[in-house]
Amino acid sequence: MTDIESTRPATAPAVFARPSPLREFWRYFSENRGAVAGLAIFVLLLVIAAAAPLVAPHAPNEQFRDALLTPPVWQEGGDWRFLLGTDPIGRDMLSRLIFGARYSLFIGFVVVSIALIGGISLGLLAGFFGGIVDTVIMRVMDIVLAFPSLLLALVLVAILGPGLVNAMIAIALVLQPHYVRLTRAAVMNERGRDYVTSARVAGAGKLRLMFVTILPNCMAPLIVQSALSFSNAILEAAALGFLGMGAQPPTPEWGTMLAESREFILRAWWVVTFPGLAILITVLAINVMGDGLRDALDPKLKRS
Repeated sequence: MTDIESTRPATAPAVFARPSPLREFWRYFSENRGAVAGLAIFVLLLVIAAAAPLVAPHAPNEQFRDALLTPPVWQEGGDWRFLLGTDPIGRDMLSRLIFGARYSLFIGFVVVSIALIGGISLGLLAGFFGGIVDTVIMRVMDIVLAFPSLLLALVLVAILGPGLVNAMIAIALVLQPHYVRLTRAAVMNERGRDYVTSARVAGAGKLRLMFVTILPNCMAPLIVQSALSFSNAILEAAALGFLGMGAQPPTPEWGTMLAESREFILRAWWVVTFPGLAILITVLAINVMGDGLRDALDPKLKRS
């Protein structure tokens, strides 16, 4: 071997860059066209809700006494000022639907946040410590699950009093057992793994083991459950509003809009159809988005 050849650097081994987790997640998520469409609708709803004062043609509670129960613009007798018609007291349906998106999405975020924080805390305690702590927490959750969710929410709102805030608290308490059970199962599956044992041997305290070491590896099913619970929260809030136990008039919440207009269903189809469609489209979009999240985050469902 010549001196020149001996000074040549050895060929570096080929290095295959691993795709970033975000890019890999989007690749699996985008394979589900329904989930992508659901995400697009959800983002559009967020934008509309955030820009409601700019997008809505009228204030949600502004009354036009000369235009009571005006039909949509494409129907005979329609008015171009009110594209989707007006309600029994002359309020613009489109404006109320747009502002109603704010309330429905706000309800979803608040309910899921309360249920997620409480459920994770109780589930971590039950799964990490086991024994009597696990038994007490899970028996209480079993009692909550033994009641129909809407019935239990109605009882809680009746105790706390009608109103949007109390309705959100009641719905969060009803949804909490699902997060507790998911968190407990994930923690029990993770706590015996080598990385947890290594952290314990290294001197990590119980709180650090629970919230820093174990919890991040349990988040995938909780994220999916959060997306599905978001739609459940909107449905439950609409049901409570329809029964007069949730948001109170004149709040432009979709369930309350249905309750206010149910006696006009035969005379003015649009006053109940459009709020119902808003609930249907929102819940459907969030559910199919949740299915896509499940497929992308669950390794067992990923295709090679």
